[in-house]
Amino acid sequence: MLSQIFILSSKGDRLIHKDFRGETCGTSTDLADTFYRRITSLPGDQAPVFMAHEGWHFVHVRHAGLYFVATTTPDASPFTLVEFLNRLVTLLRDFCGPLSEKNVSLNFALIYELLDEMLDYGYIQTTAPEVLRNFMHTEPVATKPFSLLDLGSIGLFGAETQQSRVAPSSAASRPVLPPRGEQGTRNEVFVDVVERLTVVIAANGTPMKVDVQGEIRLKCYLPSCVEMRIGLTEEFCVGKSELRGYGTAVRVDECAFHSSVKLDEFESGRILKVTPSQGELTLMQYQLADDIPSPLPFRLFPTVDQDPTGRLRLYLKLRCDLPPKSQALNVRLQLPVPKGVSSLAQELSSPEQTAELQPSTKSIRWDIPRCQGGSQLSALFKLEVPGLSRASLLELGPANLAFELPAHTCSGLHIRFVRLPGPAGPPQRWVRYLTHSDSYVLRF
Repeated sequence: MLSQIFILSSKGDRLIHKDFRGETCGTSTDLADTFYRRITSLPGDQAPVFMAHEGWHFVHVRHAGLYFVATTTPDASPFTLVEFLNRLVTLLRDFCGPLSEKNVSLNFALIYELLDEMLDYGYIQTTAPEVLRNFMHTEPVATKPFSLLDLGSIGLFGAETQQSRVAPSSAASRPVLPPRGEQGTRNEVFVDVVERLTVVIAANGTPMKVDVQGEIRLKCYLPSCVEMRIGLTEEFCVGKSELRGYGTAVRVDECAFHSSVKLDEFESGRILKVTPSQGELTLMQYQLADDIPSPLPFRLFPTVDQDPTGRLRLYLKLRCDLPPKSQALNVRLQLPVPKGVSSLAQELSSPEQTAELQPSTKSIRWDIPRCQGGSQLSALFKLEVPGLSRASLLELGPANLAFELPAHTCSGLHIRFVRLPGPAGPPQRWVRYLTHSDSYVLRF
């Protein structure tokens, strides 16, 4: 049971606010402002999903820089509300297009109508897009036409990467319902394999933790769809004891499927069968831990010493172990330094790289726009640290790396085919791959 739902911008502006039960009427408590003050007072970006304040519980998720927040009393299931908010984000992308502050403001009438159909007095009624579409009368308002200048803000039809800088075709970002004035849309199907990589590497270079969380996502723009068949890698194995095919095994520890996926051909041919409705759907989720078939994408080789003037010298070599034809985009290394550091001098291996000392977090941020597989980059940092001591050196590291790997999967999973029978010819089909870092820690 929900009391309120509101959508806030990154600056705390109230874009959408829906009060279902009127439980705060007559009080001076503004829950939206209370939430924003609480969330911005916390250090860093890792705010808790659940927070409590004077008998009220806040549950929130963040997408595209926007806060999607639900308030409830303590007797509600928090995990149900998280799932509902994530489903709400997916529905808004389906009905309104790519999420942004401007797009939410333009489509506020459609969003309020959608919330009215999804909830009744705070109780969830449905989140099925095929059901909601029958009750929607407000048409989506299109934002400005797509421009190459906007590539920096588009992800895989809303896939949340750490920096959201991998730009696919703009077609996957448009709303499922055609905007006002458009007669129809092209028949297209997008299948994306998105993986999140969590790694901890010890100071001697030994991986201490390797975890891959993956999803196969489907976005369908077909007005009516027959059964779709999606073939996975024939050597795809679930569990450590299973062995299939004649090539190198593509192994995961466990996987789960959407309830609409038919698995009668999965054991024999690794084929998923589904009859999707218009919109976005997560077909399969999988996990792989500790044993991945490909080398880890990055290794760091640090050297720390003091120069004759007493400055702390930090020499970093970053090696990219991807195949030569692959590349990493938007690589960012964040390195904590001693708190007493007063200045930074730098020497970088290429002019497109940038680095700066961030006084608020007492860390160095090293940005690399593009890194080709098999290459090695270097940076020399000279830190002025008054009163440098052995205890100060303990404040150095570990390094945190963020990056995106387009057209690459760490698990080795690939899509063999996407087949849809149709009398008027098959629709346009797109298959895309993306791996991004969830947490990539390199210890000194």
